[in-house]
Amino acid sequence: MSNEKNLLQMRVEESKQRDVGKRRARIGHNAMDYLHVAPGDIIEIKGNKTSCAIVWPSDEDEKNPDSIRLDGQTRKNIEAALGDIVHVKKVKAKTAKVVKLLPINDVVTIDKEFTDFVKNRLKGLPLSMGDEISVMILGNSMEFKISKMTPKGIVKIERSSILKILSETASDKRTRITYEEVGGLGDEVKAMREIVELPLRHPELFSRLGVEPHSGVLLYGPPGCGKTLLARVIASESDANMYLINGPEIMNKYY
Repeated sequence: MSNEKNLLQMRVEESKQRDVGKRRARIGHNAMDYLHVAPGDIIEIKGNKTSCAIVWPSDEDEKNPDSIRLDGQTRKNIEAALGDIVHVKKVKAKTAKVVKLLPINDVVTIDKEFTDFVKNRLKGLPLSMGDEISVMILGNSMEFKISKMTPKGIVKIERSSILKILSETASDKRTRITYEEVGGLGDEVKAMREIVELPLRHPELFSRLGVEPHSGVLLYGPPGCGKTLLARVIASESDANMYLINGPEIMNKYY
């Protein structure tokens, strides 16, 4: 962890399941003291892009004091993967005047009641331009993209804010699946990240060392144990394409 004028460099780690979708960033007490932040304050997080989150203290058993725990959606907003270094600083959110949301992949009927419902769900959360955000509706997560907002910078939706939901949709054909959605496969996820994700994200490391990455991985186990889900997650987190081919398909003479 390094600092310069209240700016911290921290390493991205996977969020706790209880924090998914809540725009929380868990950091250690030493980092909180240096940034002069308390739980509930807002921080700006800069990876390849910049976004924001609500400060929350790390658990007492946190082993890495230099880590910042972010959920998959926040990692996507800042274009950072697990293990990447990001810059963190304290910011003050302004009250939003106007925020326009674009539904992602979902066609919805827009009326005042629905808009007010979404506004109440987002009230008090920090938002920045271009972010993707999730709103729980009847037990399902609906995603939106912030297409326009005033003023610029980081804002919060308050009672006086005007929220508009556009009728068109932002087409995102890739359904993003994050590591937080995989339960009970901690060792397998760690191994797959080292064998598959690392060479995809950082091929220059292998070129520099003169090491050939693995050419393939075989996942085996009974149906329903998470093989396909794990493959989908690795592809999603690595920004790679995945083609699902069932065994009988390759027996076709036209394959």
